[in-house]
Amino acid sequence: MLERYMSSIRRVLKTATVSSGLMGMVFSVSAASAQPAVVLDKQATPAKVHETIADPAVRPFRVDIPEAALVDLRRRIAATRWPDKETVADQSQGARLAKVQALVQYWGTDYDWRRVEASLNALPQFVTTIDGLDIHFIHVRSRHPHAMPLLITHGWPGSVLELVKAIGPLTDPTAYGGRAEDAFDVIIPSMPGYGFSGKPTAPGWGPDRIASAWAIRATCPKAVTGAR
Repeated sequence: MLERYMSSIRRVLKTATVSSGLMGMVFSVSAASAQPAVVLDKQATPAKVHETIADPAVRPFRVDIPEAALVDLRRRIAATRWPDKETVADQSQGARLAKVQALVQYWGTDYDWRRVEASLNALPQFVTTIDGLDIHFIHVRSRHPHAMPLLITHGWPGSVLELVKAIGPLTDPTAYGGRAEDAFDVIIPSMPGYGFSGKPTAPGWGPDRIASAWAIRATCPKAVTGAR
């Protein structure tokens, strides 16, 4: 089933790229957010959809949250002042106190940020500047030589963590029952103001501008590390 699914994706991408005469197409791969992903052909020329200038300098990036910040966060979570318990047995008065307390306990004591941090740092991460804003992204190249570039983006609110599990099947489909010709080189950026990307200082970073920035990200040869 995976093989048929991956082949269908690649066939749709190729057909849309050729028939449109553009650099690629918008394709959704995030079921949770239904936000667009920009798919670009390796030989295509960037379309001028927005006056966006990319800084070709790409800097390696590692997540390294100071321990003091984590300790402070846990302290503030533990200091939560709780309201009285609801007087009904349903959610007609809002979220139930016990459920919220269990959620807060998970984030305050059970959630292992260092494990998540290590899993992110096991992936190739970078930062580049687009339109004056630092953009963090994961870039994983397939081991298969003719992989197609695929840029997938999370929604809002959200983060690159939503899409990490898709990297393996997309970059190495043969390990998941697929075919080598269905492989992708995957780029997963953090949206402006989210995760480890910079925060805009003025309005205007809507879907159109973000999609334009992603097009620059995926088509600038010097800006994609290790581009074939």
